[in-house]
Amino acid sequence: MTVSTMTPSPTTKAVVGLGAVAEAQLRREVLARASRPGYWWWLAHVMPAAACSRPVRLRLEATWDDGTTEQPTDDMPDGRLYVACKNRRASVCPACAETYRADTYQLVKAGLVGGKGVPDSVAEHPCFFVTLTAPAFGTVHTRVTGSNGVRPCRPRRYAPLCPHGRSTECRMRHAENDPCVGEPLCRDCYDYDTQAVWNFHAGELWRRTTITLNRYLATAAKDRGVKVRLSYAKVAEFQRRGTVHFHALIRLDGVNPNDPDTIVAPDASITPELLSSLIDTAATVTRFTTASHPRHRTGWTLTWGKQTDIRRVHLNAGDHDDHGALTSTAVAAYLAKYATKATEEAGHVSRRLTEQTASIYADQDTHQARQLVACWYLGRRPFYYTSKAQREAWDEGWGRLQKWAHMLGYGGHFSTKSRRYSTTLTALRAVRRAFQRGENHPDESAPADLDQLGDEAAVTLDWIFDGVGWLTIGDAALANTAAAKARERRRIAREEIETTDRERM
Repeated sequence: MTVSTMTPSPTTKAVVGLGAVAEAQLRREVLARASRPGYWWWLAHVMPAAACSRPVRLRLEATWDDGTTEQPTDDMPDGRLYVACKNRRASVCPACAETYRADTYQLVKAGLVGGKGVPDSVAEHPCFFVTLTAPAFGTVHTRVTGSNGVRPCRPRRYAPLCPHGRSTECRMRHAENDPCVGEPLCRDCYDYDTQAVWNFHAGELWRRTTITLNRYLATAAKDRGVKVRLSYAKVAEFQRRGTVHFHALIRLDGVNPNDPDTIVAPDASITPELLSSLIDTAATVTRFTTASHPRHRTGWTLTWGKQTDIRRVHLNAGDHDDHGALTSTAVAAYLAKYATKATEEAGHVSRRLTEQTASIYADQDTHQARQLVACWYLGRRPFYYTSKAQREAWDEGWGRLQKWAHMLGYGGHFSTKSRRYSTTLTALRAVRRAFQRGENHPDESAPADLDQLGDEAAVTLDWIFDGVGWLTIGDAALANTAAAKARERRRIAREEIETTDRERM
């Protein structure tokens, strides 16, 4: 055992937040673990989850057909099996979120340049990076940059007072991390109910927008006597004010009559300019009215905001081309980054709300607290809903707002794609697991039935949850440090291989 192996990584110290006493305890636990005879077995055992901040501890119980039971994990180090939490949120587990980000990056990029089952010809298909935002629910502090630097937030020559007696102007030049950015100029004027409803129905608005766009595209293709279809990948991102907006890659494909699942080049008659126009029109005209609510009997009519951005994506070496069009690498990295975030950008991270926590937030006069309370009370079932049918209808409808109140009303997936855009996260994870185990590709693996001896004894395997997290901070330090060193070795190996390839060329 070397000293460097036992030294906690900087990441571990930052996560644990060590003080003088805790650091002394850490060293004792590190030495105690490293001095055990089976240390290297333990380290190899935990390596699949070594970088995880909150691994899941499991125990396995096997029950045979004759009623006898045994626990195979008892022979493992600590009598447990460590599994990475696989949480996609960087604020919860940076290591697992990084794996999710890398997988999302590969998924998105494969749909742009090909690979992983997608033909390389998709790089020549028209593709657009589309940003759809929420409308305004009230005036908020913003940070606007221009050619002269940061501009004043909301300058006005004659600024009237709002109905609640507050000023409607702000001449400050906000810094990038200014907590005022995203805050309403007047919280009493801000429409928190409509924002909660908009976040709650944002996924439905996106679905209707894609339906409208496909109808427009089908009409244009029919007029030209061709067949085309759209494929997309999108992520949801929270703005500082607490509203969700979507970033989407929309790609145009052709249709092969003999094999509809094959991705082929679209007909040249559907030009990129036409596709851009159809996307803009669909985003402009799509709107729908929600179901009735006791607070709004006629429902809310929802639309996209005015800040719609549609930009062409090209396969270039730099970050941008001369016309400002994004490149495939830049777009894939951008979407993958936001797939690991949730409400952190809006300044709120919490678990699901309860009656108790909702009442605590109700006593706070902050922008985040008002958003949470609006979602909670909009989702509360009216007292006069007494029949079973009424209660079930409410719980399946507006009642879900309480379930997703901690997400400011948004309950959809943060990264989604159409079926034919590219590969799937499940396929990428299967290949990674096979590689880690030293196996062949899943499609080339051996049959599932490996019982060569013909033993037909029935056994039931039950995974038993044993807890979350490492048993000691010493275990966490050793595991995280080993994972950090493994990442560093892989990085150095990649750099050496790239250097060797360049020298050979």
